[in-house]
Amino acid sequence: MGRKLDPTNKVKRGPGKKARKQKGAEVELAKFITDGKDLFRLSKIFFFSNQLLPIERAAKKEKKQKKLMDLGSEDDDDDEEEEEEEEEEQEDDGDEKEEHQDEDMDEDGTLETNTDDVDRFRLPDPEESEKEGMLSLDLKTIHQRIKDNVDVLCNFSAKREEGKARGDYVSLLKKDLCTYYSYNSFLIDKLMELFPLSELVDFLEANEIQRPVTIRTNTLKTRRRDLAQALINRGVNLDPIGKWSKVGLVIYDSSVPVGATPEYLAGHYMLQGASSFLPVMALSPQEGEMVLDMSSAPGGKTTYIAQLMRNTGVIVANDANSERLKSVVGNIHRLGVTNTVVCNYDGRQFPKVMGGFDRVLLDAPCSGTGVIAKDPAVKTSKDEADILRSAHLQKELILSAIDSVNAESPSGGYVVYCTCSITVEENEWVVDYALKKRNVKLVPTGLDFGKEGFTNFKQFRFHPSLKLTRRFYPHSHNMDGFFVAKLKKFSNVVPTVPAEKGEGFSYVSFVPGISTVQRDQMEKRDGSKPKTKPNGTTFKPTEENKSKSGPKKAKIAKMDGEGVKAAGVKKPTVKADVKNEAPKSDKNEGSRFEKKQAKKRKKPTIVKKRLGKNKFQKLKTMLKKHERE
Repeated sequence: MGRKLDPTNKVKRGPGKKARKQKGAEVELAKFITDGKDLFRLSKIFFFSNQLLPIERAAKKEKKQKKLMDLGSEDDDDDEEEEEEEEEEQEDDGDEKEEHQDEDMDEDGTLETNTDDVDRFRLPDPEESEKEGMLSLDLKTIHQRIKDNVDVLCNFSAKREEGKARGDYVSLLKKDLCTYYSYNSFLIDKLMELFPLSELVDFLEANEIQRPVTIRTNTLKTRRRDLAQALINRGVNLDPIGKWSKVGLVIYDSSVPVGATPEYLAGHYMLQGASSFLPVMALSPQEGEMVLDMSSAPGGKTTYIAQLMRNTGVIVANDANSERLKSVVGNIHRLGVTNTVVCNYDGRQFPKVMGGFDRVLLDAPCSGTGVIAKDPAVKTSKDEADILRSAHLQKELILSAIDSVNAESPSGGYVVYCTCSITVEENEWVVDYALKKRNVKLVPTGLDFGKEGFTNFKQFRFHPSLKLTRRFYPHSHNMDGFFVAKLKKFSNVVPTVPAEKGEGFSYVSFVPGISTVQRDQMEKRDGSKPKTKPNGTTFKPTEENKSKSGPKKAKIAKMDGEGVKAAGVKKPTVKADVKNEAPKSDKNEGSRFEKKQAKKRKKPTIVKKRLGKNKFQKLKTMLKKHERE
């Protein structure tokens, strides 16, 4: 056996991994070090991170590597010498560290300032910001700057840079957030108003991650335990969604497509987001009730209501989009729902169609700021006009939903309003509007988790009961952003706006087949109060206005007739003229304006006759006086 094959003997075959790494570090370090100041600064940093690389130590290691290369394979005495050399190097390093410590004790002030300069976050200069505009920065650099900026803003008084205002840091943070997460400036401003800075980054990060896939067990056909066992046998990794739901399952991964299993096609479960469970749980429909789902597509909430009602009662599933109703019909048939009627009406006009429901669920169309993970286009496509347009539509829908509910229902009278948006304009603002316009009040949703709604936000001041509403966020609850509010209707009487200040409310009784627009028109017709102009003055009808109306024209005609009778001069000729002129106007078929002019021409003739009569009487009196004289 040769020496090389003897396992007891260690043979040196040149520099190992450690030596090669050391040499590479020294070469790279030499490229960056140009001045003595930089060398001193780097030595300080390496010293405090326990990674000091003294030049003498590097030189000794180089000599040792050369000796090993020259010697090649020799006796085992080399190992003992290496151990001795390493011990000497450790002693030398210890002495050097002590010397450095002594020097640092003498230069404490300078050392502290150097470390503070390295750790403190500084705003970029105008020249640097210009360079950033010309050259795109690395995303890692921007992400680190966002973290440092948020840290400074959270403890601004202690960590801010002298001479810099908070607005400078906030503007830089907005710019970096828009660049890193690809949002427009409007949406970033909205989110910064909603969340504190420490929570804002968590929300934005959560929107970059897809929410877990969740399914809802259809208890009309199976139980959750049996469904879970069947899916596990097919290679699906799943767990219960949580203690708050008895029918939900969360799927982590699957070896088969979840939307094409035999269990799915048989209607044993429905693919549905966790946040969509919440409004139905808040509605809590009872067996035998009459329930309206005002915007039902694609049918997840409708079928959940049906399984809670155990296919009893009646559910009206409405949606304004006829194309989306196809998915509702398909899911209803697949899941075995038999108590649902599908219809296609505009939700704003639904009280015209029918009313008297026990409960109404309104999942209003919104801007979608809570489901950015599903639809990233929301980041750049939404602006202020979109938010206000959605809020206006939601206000109309919530009023029609309230008008569709019967307050005298023995078990119901509830309306659940929900959106997949997190903006205040689409949530608390809409609910507060409904509280002012209808006889409703907020009640607890029955959900054990979620954050309370806002009662004051910027310039808005809402009703204190809005704390009973619930908000859900992706970074807090690992589900889509959602808002849920539950309203109880306590009277079918609709309050209307008073005509003048200081007067009480007037009331109109509730009629199920009449819309809100028609009800307002009825109030205007029936109102006996004088109309008011915008400047506050009352509107008084004049003689010209009276002459324009039908019944008042008849009165004037009677007066004219009496005057003509009193005169006793050529009355039949006037009637004959009128009879002769009427067919001419029909034959000519002139405009309304011409007809009005023709009518106006008749009156001066009568007036002239009256004036002639007066002149005749005056002449008569004058002649009598003359004769007496």
